[in-house]
Amino acid sequence: MKLLELYILRRVVQMFLTALLPVLAIIWTTQVLARINLVTDSGQSVGSFMTLATLILPTIVSAVLPFALVIGITQTLTAMNNDSELAVIDAAGAARGTILRPIITMAVVLSVFSFAMINFVEPKMRVNVREMIAAAYADLLSTVIEEKSFRRLDEGLYIQISERQGRILKGLLVADSRDPASAFIYYAREGAVEENGQALLMRDGEVQRKTVEGNVTVIRFDSYSFDLSELSSNRGQARLNSGDRTLAFLLNPDPNDPQYKERPGKYHAELHRRMSVWLFPLAFALISLVICGDARSHREARLHPMAASLLLTLGLFWLSNYTVSLAEQASATTPLIYMVPLSAILLSAWALYSGKRLSLPRPIANALTRLQARLRKLTPQDEGSSAGGAA
Repeated sequence: MKLLELYILRRVVQMFLTALLPVLAIIWTTQVLARINLVTDSGQSVGSFMTLATLILPTIVSAVLPFALVIGITQTLTAMNNDSELAVIDAAGAARGTILRPIITMAVVLSVFSFAMINFVEPKMRVNVREMIAAAYADLLSTVIEEKSFRRLDEGLYIQISERQGRILKGLLVADSRDPASAFIYYAREGAVEENGQALLMRDGEVQRKTVEGNVTVIRFDSYSFDLSELSSNRGQARLNSGDRTLAFLLNPDPNDPQYKERPGKYHAELHRRMSVWLFPLAFALISLVICGDARSHREARLHPMAASLLLTLGLFWLSNYTVSLAEQASATTPLIYMVPLSAILLSAWALYSGKRLSLPRPIANALTRLQARLRKLTPQDEGSSAGGAA
């Protein structure tokens, strides 16, 4: 690249990272805090929580990256236009590709990076997150590791212990209201979970059964086995959604997979979403170049380039998600998923090639011009400027 192209590329990259990193940190923090119950409910260590947080980070990069690119391009080119750098480049006779080439090259690289993240890295990270959460909750001993506090094992099933001595649980209380016909409360002097997690063995206690009519039955026992097989199997299995599947699975799904059999349309739409969404960095970059890639007068009535670019790209992103939801319901609408980014790329490329400029409709432009004129009249003039004018 030429020196001027490297200068533009360096500024765009700096502004891109400035926009990407804070937004990524905010979204990552909200995603991590939403899973803080991994520590509070299952008694996992802080190290396990940090591992989970690290696995979450790659899954949100591809969603933030295109919009950070829009901000980086528009902010850089707007600043260069305000400093008359774009006008100087045009006046020097530099080809238009001097501005376009570094930005489009960066957009292509980011599109390829997005393709790799969306189709190979994200699914693996999502599966690891789900398996880690499932494994944390599969060990029922870990859910009661905190003494003298109730822990929810399942909907309607709670447990408390007064003391834990290795695998022996002292002062055991179990409240089971999963059956709407009756509720059970188990008290035991001590108990333990089997090695395989299939049963909770309780000794020297009693069980209270209360029916919906209010009748209470109390039975004392020397030993009692509380069945946990169904609970353990459900908690130990990670349920995978279409977004968690690998690209190979989406291309050739297993017809016997229970999740696929339940919603095959969602897997079909997810495949085509991945095959199209990686084009957004290139499409968004071209849109940004159409809006602010030329030198323009400061007096020209128009929206701020960043506002215009973000409005267009957000609308395009929403339209893409809408077409994906349509394809989930009707496979005949699948081509619309590809038409959204490809149309944006082709129209923007045509506008750049032909030199067309986006402009506001005349009534809106005239209204903005009148508003700017009134604001200038209301703004007090600088005393130094007035004195200079009088001289």
